[in-house]
Amino acid sequence: MRHDASVLCRMGEWRDEVAGVRNHDGGSGGIDKDGKGGKGVEVDGVPAILTRHLTKRYGKARGIEDVNLTVRQGEIFGFIGPNGAGKSTTIRTLLGLIRKTGGEASILGLDCEKDRTRILEQVGYLPSEVFYYDGMRARDLLQYAAGFYHVDCSVRIRELSERLDLNLDQKVEDMSLGNRKKVGIVQGLMHRPRLIILDEPTSGLDPLVQRVFFDLIREEHARGATVLFSSHILSEVQRICDRVAIIREGRIVAVRSVAEMRRSAVKRVTLGIGGVTGNGVTASGSRTVGTGYREHARDDAHDAVAEAKRALASVPGIRSLTLDAEAGAGAGTDAASAVASFLYEGDCNELIAALAGMTLADVEIAEPTLEEVFMHYYRSGDKDDGAGAGAVGAVAGEPGELSQPEPTR
Repeated sequence: MRHDASVLCRMGEWRDEVAGVRNHDGGSGGIDKDGKGGKGVEVDGVPAILTRHLTKRYGKARGIEDVNLTVRQGEIFGFIGPNGAGKSTTIRTLLGLIRKTGGEASILGLDCEKDRTRILEQVGYLPSEVFYYDGMRARDLLQYAAGFYHVDCSVRIRELSERLDLNLDQKVEDMSLGNRKKVGIVQGLMHRPRLIILDEPTSGLDPLVQRVFFDLIREEHARGATVLFSSHILSEVQRICDRVAIIREGRIVAVRSVAEMRRSAVKRVTLGIGGVTGNGVTASGSRTVGTGYREHARDDAHDAVAEAKRALASVPGIRSLTLDAEAGAGAGTDAASAVASFLYEGDCNELIAALAGMTLADVEIAEPTLEEVFMHYYRSGDKDDGAGAGAVGAVAGEPGELSQPEPTR
């Protein structure tokens, strides 16, 4: 099994530092069984995570830029963005696995670089990719890791392993990706940390194990732990988190409560406009057979586009509207004359009232893609280009004012 040597080296350094640090009472500084924090670090009244203008650059390449986050103690905080957005870089900078270029960062009131060793014994960390020593059984590896925290984790290891259906006697090198991820979960939770940092934690886990994992995180949260949950899957974050920060191209573009995101949920709406009625007649009255049908169909398509512009121009909350006059023309007897597609955030009754006056062949309302959600929040601070006439953009093949979502880099 081939490993990235640099990652193994850094993880070894991280564990060695934890091994060399003890609290004044000789314990791990984790959360007690009653849910209260242990001794060793004063955390009352300070955020679990605080960053101010945190920046990490790799030479001329962008890492993260001017990241400002406040994660309150006791909350489950979502950290979401597309792959390459800067989630893992932020986490690794917080943990001192890589050095920041600028700005400030603290965990539980402690400086992330100066007090790194004190921080690490308070944290349970599950990286996006787990790397372990080959040749070791899961049981031996977890007992070895538990020794760094100077607490007896054997009962907790057994409990977590049973919940996750993890075979502790299997060698790590013989494990599937999902089972190696289970080992990482056990290692991250076994010492009952105050702060749990999860970086893409469900990758490699089947749906049944994911359900158990989320139950475990909720139990840790109920016990008093703070959780930073990083993911590129919006539904996961909405399922478990209190608040969410969205990062895109290394910058925080929005921080929202999950309740607020649900109230203002963005939907992707696709409309088939005009088209053929049940008796084989198009919206303009032409039949679907006979000489001149194609010309009538093309006229219908442009009429449908004009109709959509009129109907949607006054509806607030529409963004990224595209109108395609070519999508249905001549495509068959069950085709729409044109297709309109847009993102919508607003009162569903207003949208339905606007649609009621249109001749529709089809309506589809679906969850937007993750990139569309990112772009929605990314553009939320710009001038209102998504409502009314400003939202009515380009007809396919004609000029317009449409701003297309940029591809993720």
